[in-house]
Amino acid sequence: MIFTETKLKGSYIIELEKIEDDRGFFSRSFCEREFDEKSINSKYVQGNISFNNRSGTLRGMHYQSKPYEEVKLVSCTKGKIYDVIVDLRPESETFRQWISVELTDENRKIIYIPKSFAHGFITLVDNAEVMYRMSEFFVEGYGNGVRWDDPAFAIQWPLKIEVISDRDRNYPDFVF
Repeated sequence: MIFTETKLKGSYIIELEKIEDDRGFFSRSFCEREFDEKSINSKYVQGNISFNNRSGTLRGMHYQSKPYEEVKLVSCTKGKIYDVIVDLRPESETFRQWISVELTDENRKIIYIPKSFAHGFITLVDNAEVMYRMSEFFVEGYGNGVRWDDPAFAIQWPLKIEVISDRDRNYPDFVF
C-alpha cells in the first residue's frame, strides 16, 4: 500500500499496490504492520456499508464526540463519490480546513480519517456503495455533525445536492 499524507496532518490517501496478470489483480487493502509503521490506528471494531440509489446523494458531515471519537477508513466499492473531510481539531494548524478526494471502484483509493475530523460525501453516479471501517463502536448520543454548507468551512461540492437527510440538512452553524 502507498500512504500519502494530505495537507491535513494525520489524514492519508491510501493507494493499493496491485499485482496484475491475465486473471485481474491481487492487492492488500489493509495491513496492521504497515499501519503501525506509519503510527496510525490499525484496530477497527465496526464496519458499515452505505448504498446510495441516486447521484447527488449527500451524506455528512459526521463525527463522533469525545470520549468516543473514531478513526475511519473509507473506500468506494461500487461507483464514484466525492469524499470530504474537515479538520475539527482546535489546536491544529489546519483547523476548519477541508480536503476532498474522488473515491471510485476503479481507483480503489482509501481515505484514512483521524479522530476529530468530520466526514461526508456526495455520490457522483447512481448506485454508489461506500465501505467504512471504524475504530470505535457507534454510541447513541455521541454521533454529531456539521452542516454540509456551513460558511465556516465553505466546502465546494461538485454538483447539486439531490438527496439529503433532514438531520444532515439542519445541523446548526459550527461554533469555534
